[in-house]
Amino acid sequence: MSTETFNWSEKTILIAEDVESNYLFLEEVIGRTGANILWATNGQHAVDMFTQNEIDLILMDIQMPLLNGFDATRAIKKINPKVPVISQTAYAMAEDRGKSIAAGCDDYISKPISSQKLLSLIDKYL
Repeated sequence: MSTETFNWSEKTILIAEDVESNYLFLEEVIGRTGANILWATNGQHAVDMFTQNEIDLILMDIQMPLLNGFDATRAIKKINPKVPVISQTAYAMAEDRGKSIAAGCDDYISKPISSQKLLSLIDKYL
């Protein structure tokens, strides 16, 4: 499945990620689909951007400053429980998946992220 398979030009995806190199990778992969991409560099910024924009899906890093991904997801889900949130973390321990789901995330992907897995996972929710 190539990125040409996906056309998300009508969609807005919020990437909550504090590490610029990780964001640039995600932007490169998702950008090929035509999606509008917004970048939040911490959890509080993600919540603020969510309240100010129409977001179709959120990729939520768990380890972020000011407000971690779990707390940011809880805040976002209180505003709109229907928006899909996919947590992404380098800490690929079994309990992280459970913690992500408990915080309200709809799914989970561990770093390093495979481009194809990421696109297929996003497509499942869009």
